[in-house]
Amino acid sequence: MGVTLHVCTTCKAGAPLPEDGIAPGARLYDALVAAPPQGVRVVGVECLSACSQGCSVALSAPGKWTYVYGRLTADDSAAIAQGAAAYAETVDGIVPWRQRPEIFRKQSLARIPPLEIPNV
Repeated sequence: MGVTLHVCTTCKAGAPLPEDGIAPGARLYDALVAAPPQGVRVVGVECLSACSQGCSVALSAPGKWTYVYGRLTADDSAAIAQGAAAYAETVDGIVPWRQRPEIFRKQSLARIPPLEIPNV
């Protein structure tokens, strides 16, 4: 399984967190682990440096474009899983626009090229 969905588990989504509270990013991670996207490994990370953009995830695989999405919540986990599964099925990481979940169309923070771009 070469596709990885990194989930920022420390994200507080711009709100103060009580000492005994669970970070919204950790809730998102838990929701994705409970129903993981097909063909995708879900990995929690401490920070994706998108703090001002709410909860964020990064979707990557060797030889594919990497995408960073933000302004997410645990309620978005089904759409994230759907989009990540579609990404896993691509050769280059580019899912046709209309086949992407709405949150992937509207909440993309960055698109990063693969380290090596294959000759076309």
